[in-house]
Amino acid sequence: MEKTISSLQNPLVKQLVLLSEKSRERKKTGLFVIEGQREIALALKSDYLLKTVLFCSDILSEEDLYVIKEQANSKAEFIELSIEVYQKVAYRGSTEGILAITQAKELGLQNLAITNPKPLILIAEAPEKPGNIGALLRTADAAKLDAVIIANPKTDIYNPNIVRSSVGCVFTNHIATGTTSEIISFLKDKNIAIYCAALQASSPYYSCDFKEAAAIVVGTEATGLSKEWLAHSNQNIIIPMQGEIDSMNVSVAAGILIFEAKRQRGFNE
Repeated sequence: MEKTISSLQNPLVKQLVLLSEKSRERKKTGLFVIEGQREIALALKSDYLLKTVLFCSDILSEEDLYVIKEQANSKAEFIELSIEVYQKVAYRGSTEGILAITQAKELGLQNLAITNPKPLILIAEAPEKPGNIGALLRTADAAKLDAVIIANPKTDIYNPNIVRSSVGCVFTNHIATGTTSEIISFLKDKNIAIYCAALQASSPYYSCDFKEAAAIVVGTEATGLSKEWLAHSNQNIIIPMQGEIDSMNVSVAAGILIFEAKRQRGFNE
């Protein structure tokens, strides 16, 4: 029979709150929190190791708990939370009765395995808003990209807002982070062409050939891409716009560019 926690002063509950709220705690411990059945299932499918699973039997059915137990690694500890404690620590308003303290993966470029000889990669430079990062990861998953690389990240990938807004796609994508310089070297070493979304010296995105190894690089809506990216771009690309403004949400722009590349590749590559 599992242990039950009914006090908010329990050290594990305090750790759970810290991991949810503090990037520093996540980096120090190498742990982060996943909330929700689907997100935990996707993490397990991608070989993430659960350290502790906390569930509320007033919300989560025995059948759903059994499924997670069957999928989880053998060393994962299952602990029940009272509904009062669960409602205090759950991150989402509409909740599913389960959270997991999970081991983070090392997201350095040296750990990024790309097997496709003609990969299609999305790179986002210095995205700040977790919602935008989550949307980029959902788009990348939908297109089944070979990798998503975050240059000069402003927030850690295991921020609960990113896990939530990506609906678990933070686990389904091959993700790496690094500095702009490191990523450019990585791409050049692998002969991956760089297509920078930029206003200057640009060609319409649909006129470019994305069938060979390609990285589509997007910047922030406020400042665009840094000069370093533009200096190493094989081709700048632009989405022609007919309205009054010259920019759109970064995840929307990335979706247009990515799916043009997928169209050229026949959607099966």
